[in-house]
Amino acid sequence: MEPTSMPDVHADTWIRDAASQFGDRYGILTFAGENVRRRLSPSALERLERTVTLREPLDSRISDEIANAMKDWAIENGCTHYCHWFQPLTGSTAEKHDSFLSIDSNGQPITEFSGDQLIQAEPDASSFPSGGIRDTWEARGYTAWDPTSPAFIVRNGSERTLCIPTCFVSWTGESLDQKTPLLRSDEALSKQAM
Repeated sequence: MEPTSMPDVHADTWIRDAASQFGDRYGILTFAGENVRRRLSPSALERLERTVTLREPLDSRISDEIANAMKDWAIENGCTHYCHWFQPLTGSTAEKHDSFLSIDSNGQPITEFSGDQLIQAEPDASSFPSGGIRDTWEARGYTAWDPTSPAFIVRNGSERTLCIPTCFVSWTGESLDQKTPLLRSDEALSKQAM
């Protein structure tokens, strides 16, 4: 007769302890869910959700509200800088860093982050491979915010940076990253499935 196995009480206890220890912190460094709902007006939240779920174009009238909410949340979590984070064709990640700190017309420091700064940035693309689609002198590239991926905070020692997931395209619209073809394929498949 084989011995009956006893339930592993220690494993069950460990899982319960881990859930209680980490459950209240899970996702706190991601600008999604409750972090977004608490900070946006109901109309801005609805428009953003339509952009994310239905892939509708982002209403430019709400971009400043989203940017300010994201900035305030990031600063509350210790961020001083933000970056447009993307995956160029090098097989790694790249970041275009900027500071929330600006100087006003009176020479006083202020924190700023506009909808325009959230939506688009212009890093130099000359050091990234292009698959032969452009000459080096045509190296201007743009990062464009992808609202379908939540922004997140990366900690590096005592420093924290708000990372805004973006797509990276050339000035003529060609993909210079790994993400843009994926999003375009997803959109094409969604249209065909309808």
